[in-house]
Amino acid sequence: MHRRTLLGASPLIALLPATAALAHPPQTPEGAEAQRMIDEVTAFRARLAKAVEAKDFAALRASYADACSHTHGSGKLDNKDARLVSAMAGEPLIEAAPATELSFRVFTGPTVIVTGKSPVLNVKEGKTYDFRWVAVYVTAVGGWQLAVSQATRLP
Repeated sequence: MHRRTLLGASPLIALLPATAALAHPPQTPEGAEAQRMIDEVTAFRARLAKAVEAKDFAALRASYADACSHTHGSGKLDNKDARLVSAMAGEPLIEAAPATELSFRVFTGPTVIVTGKSPVLNVKEGKTYDFRWVAVYVTAVGGWQLAVSQATRLP
């Protein structure tokens, strides 16, 4: 009986080194490394804005993560396909709007969270409103991608 207990525990013992490795996650990038990531995301945002304006489907498709989601100021939720349709239809998107008050936060992953403020045209009303937004950029095999964004209309 004692032998069975040891044999039954052996798979758990094999997991100990992997579990121990998880106890010390990678350090959050700082200094020059964080600045390099911010510069890369800034360049990516510029390329994404150009792709939206040019309706460059291939570039847009590569720029959005497969599980991408965007929450509109109205609460409507878009997935990657809906975002591509909106871009190709020429709808105003925060991705192509001029941005002010940009703030970058760099995390492991690598992941960069950007917040900003942008004027966006409401086509139905014919009015431009300011939106505060947040976007999460992650790295993929081909480079940076937009994973999640949300926009909130300001009063």
